[in-house]
Amino acid sequence: MVALSTQEQLDHNVFVQNKKGGGGSVAMSYVSDKPADGHTLMAVTPTHLFTMLRGNAPIGIEDIQGVVRATDDPIIIMVQGGSDYATLDDLIAAGQSGTIKWGGTQIGGVDHIAAMSFANEAGINVSYVPFDSGAEFAAALSRGDIDAAGLNISESQDQVDAGDFRPLAVMAEERMGALPDVPTLAENGMDVAFSTVRGYVVLKDTPQERVTALEQAMLDGMQSERYQEYLDGIGLDGSSIAGAEAWDTQLRRMYEAGETTMSDLGLLP
Repeated sequence: MVALSTQEQLDHNVFVQNKKGGGGSVAMSYVSDKPADGHTLMAVTPTHLFTMLRGNAPIGIEDIQGVVRATDDPIIIMVQGGSDYATLDDLIAAGQSGTIKWGGTQIGGVDHIAAMSFANEAGINVSYVPFDSGAEFAAALSRGDIDAAGLNISESQDQVDAGDFRPLAVMAEERMGALPDVPTLAENGMDVAFSTVRGYVVLKDTPQERVTALEQAMLDGMQSERYQEYLDGIGLDGSSIAGAEAWDTQLRRMYEAGETTMSDLGLLP
């Protein structure tokens, strides 16, 4: 969707080169061998940052610069619809007196880092249970096999609407348009913000005029009706989109937060 929108703005062919594997390390190896001329962008998620932190990538955070953010899908703390935890305070109280069983994907991924960052900030005990996919731990939450999980609205909107899941808080600084009544962790005085973000970067030595041209073309393209309808279809809105300065700042903030939590968990080399 982003490539199509950008292509229309640049009046040049834009294509997607899939480089899968290694938590983004294959893609990062591919990009690191390309010239820093602005003709190669890389789509990144928090997983790429955590792969860098673990020393499994040929480039680091200092080797890239953000261009635009395309989606920002905050992680939402969810419990089962019939759970005894009616509020975030209820969940925190339970985690302070006992242990919360929390579901997510692989150890060292964004779900894990977000969960443990929240646990550290709230002073609660969390037992993290990894699953192979978001669908699996969502199903486990529905069955009551786990107490809580961090889910995105794009993968849980139907269950929230049906009352199967109860959102307690959003790991963001501002409330979501899709969940206007659900408070943020920032409102609860917690400096924890994690999203399943997807955005684009270039190598740091890319000429600034090229970065600016790409940024403007991509931002203009994402204002198209087609892309806006795409965002709406996954429960997001125009606030997902951000330019270079905001996106680059967010990247580095996620990197620093990940570094702190991964160090505490003994996940760094």
